[in-house]
Amino acid sequence: MSTAAEHPRGGAVPQPPATVEELRTALTRIAPEAVATFDAERAEAVTRARQEVSSAPMRRFLRQWALHVAIERHPDMADRLRRLEARAASVDSIEEGRMVAAEIGRILDKAAAEAGLPHSGES
Repeated sequence: MSTAAEHPRGGAVPQPPATVEELRTALTRIAPEAVATFDAERAEAVTRARQEVSSAPMRRFLRQWALHVAIERHPDMADRLRRLEARAASVDSIEEGRMVAAEIGRILDKAAAEAGLPHSGES
């Protein structure tokens, strides 16, 4: 897991276009520990796309990683999301669970908007 000190100053890396090359380049700067996972998931998406004779696996892969980059570009937001995800695993009440889920949703919506992705629920 990366820390804020490892990231360039907030916003120093602009949100790249959702292409394999641009996303990978951004990852090497903001989350180098994720590059191996990116490469492995890309290979899997290419294989699935070929098997299915469909671009859908690559579209899903690019959306997922565009969102990941949008989050990691902001170390404080990435850290908050990780803390919320950990907290979600051990909430004590439905109310607390709803509050955690709502905040996670807001973070993901903000990142999706920065990445130029459709709002949740849209295709």
